Amino acid sequence: MSESFQEGSPIFHQVEKRISDNIVSGKLKTDDQVPSTNQFAKHYQINPATAAKGINMLVDRGILYKKRGVGMFVAEGAREKLIGERQQLFYEKYVLPMLDEAKQIDVSKDEIKNMIDGGE
Repeated sequence: MSESFQEGSPIFHQVEKRISDNIVSGKLKTDDQVPSTNQFAKHYQINPATAAKGINMLVDRGILYKKRGVGMFVAEGAREKLIGERQQLFYEKYVLPMLDEAKQIDVSKDEIKNMIDGGE
């Protein structure tokens, strides 16, 4: 686990992102246990409710599941779901604005493809 949180983004979002990143990267796999809210709280010196909020965001989305009395675990298909969400976000955040700008400055899709492929 990385040692500190960034300012400018709520800590519970950063807890959610750290777990998500570990799932996407393969560090956490299906049915692996994730750190508990108390473990997060102690390690990062944050409020357990803050850690719980980040973890529960993943539970609500079906990325993690609870085993009563045992903890939180990575759900089946979690990695694929996260990758799909991130691909959609990438499209909305980067591709669509790029295509809008390209249209405004008369850059064709073929020219964009050439730029991506490393051409001039």
